[in-house]
Amino acid sequence: MNNIKILTIVTIICFAIATGCSNFLDEADKSNFTEENYFTKPEHARSAINSIYASMREPLTSGFGGGAWMMTEFATGLAETDLGQAVNSYYIKELNNTSDNTYGLSYWTNYYKGIGNANLSIEKIPTVVMDETEKKQILGEAHFLRAFYYFHLVRMFGNIPLITEPISLNSPQLLPKQAAPEEVYNLIVSDLKIAENAGLPWLDQTGKVSLGAIKSLLAQAYLTMAGYPLNKGIEYFTLAANKAKEVIDSKTFQLFDSYYSLHDPAKKNIEENILMIQYKTQVIPSPWQVSVIPYNKNISKYADETGGIYANKSFVESFETGDLRTQEKEFFYTTYSHESNPNQTVQLGGYFIYKLFDEAAHKTTANSDLNWSLIRYAEVLLTYAEAQNEVAGPSTDVYNAVNDIRKRAKLKELKNLNQATLREAIWKERWHELCYENKTWYDMVRLRKALNIKTQQFEKYIGHKFPNGATVTERELLFPIPTAEVRNNKNLKQNEGY
Repeated sequence: MNNIKILTIVTIICFAIATGCSNFLDEADKSNFTEENYFTKPEHARSAINSIYASMREPLTSGFGGGAWMMTEFATGLAETDLGQAVNSYYIKELNNTSDNTYGLSYWTNYYKGIGNANLSIEKIPTVVMDETEKKQILGEAHFLRAFYYFHLVRMFGNIPLITEPISLNSPQLLPKQAAPEEVYNLIVSDLKIAENAGLPWLDQTGKVSLGAIKSLLAQAYLTMAGYPLNKGIEYFTLAANKAKEVIDSKTFQLFDSYYSLHDPAKKNIEENILMIQYKTQVIPSPWQVSVIPYNKNISKYADETGGIYANKSFVESFETGDLRTQEKEFFYTTYSHESNPNQTVQLGGYFIYKLFDEAAHKTTANSDLNWSLIRYAEVLLTYAEAQNEVAGPSTDVYNAVNDIRKRAKLKELKNLNQATLREAIWKERWHELCYENKTWYDMVRLRKALNIKTQQFEKYIGHKFPNGATVTERELLFPIPTAEVRNNKNLKQNEGY
């Protein structure tokens, strides 16, 4: 049938049903949302904010290819793997990383997606007719989340594009230029101050951004700005200490009595857990469980046992004698019962990470309900202790903060130390308490220090030898910008050494 005949038939049909055909041709599909017709109702605003949170999840996806969340762990030299096909893990742990590493690409693309959704919400939500108090609060969430993503990206990649408006195909920022780190940090602080004044509650048990999370992240940002690469010193140590103290003085948060609570789904978003990535069994189950169990030891209901990441033996042995965190099934586990024969104990051959382990999922469901913790009260205490010691040296408040961590670990309290000795004692508590939570590499870079697990002393990060013999060079202060980004954007310059 030729085109003329087809056109004639369509014309006859349209004439026959008159306005019905006309309406069909002229009417827009109301289910096809655009920026113009979406931000019109209060529920649209809430939905838009929820989309910003979603970008946190993707880097935690894990399997036989490893997982992007492991990137900053292998970069410390303190993580091991038995997963041969996870080549990106080996590139990083052996200090042979390249810009083709998909771990970095996952962070870059997902976090910039989150930033893009935040920018859109920040621009559009003010036009929505809704309760003004609620509007201010959800805009506070958007500003916090944008700051969260930029805080991670600037520390990972250094000079990065700073995008604060929605991007279209005609936007001058479609191919953005890089900004100096200080510009990015200024936006981070500005966003967090806006969020701080948004009227959000100190704690949100549903997992949304809270005032506790905002002040805690602001304390982290100030602590980082006090060190490398900005080196703002005492002024910013003071800001970090004061902001962390506000969280402590709120009396809203507390350390868990048991380390088991760190990976107990019943303890989501309460007490020590200030900010978490939200998961729900049978809906969006947590995806990293297959990585924190040993390779094919038959201890789990999960079909995949990847051995993707576990602790370096010498690092575990660097903890003080008697430290509860090193006892079996506290922070680590070295044995477990056989999946089909619970009476059989399996020797795992390494120190696997129990603080990230969902007991119920491995024993029964293979579908984890565990959240991922982003900010714990323990970190706030250690941030306060470090910053306040830099400002004024040892004090009762500083000792109380770090000793609360040590008491739970069944260790002797620190006392009668000078500022320099206490400084390194606090650093060591950060290395031990926050291990394998994507914290230690950031500390290494801001301090330019690494813990020599043989001598138990801190040494310069540049020139530090990993337990596997690889030596850190200056290029390891940053991760490479993904190849695809540099290739497609002529305004991006790759980080030195890559």
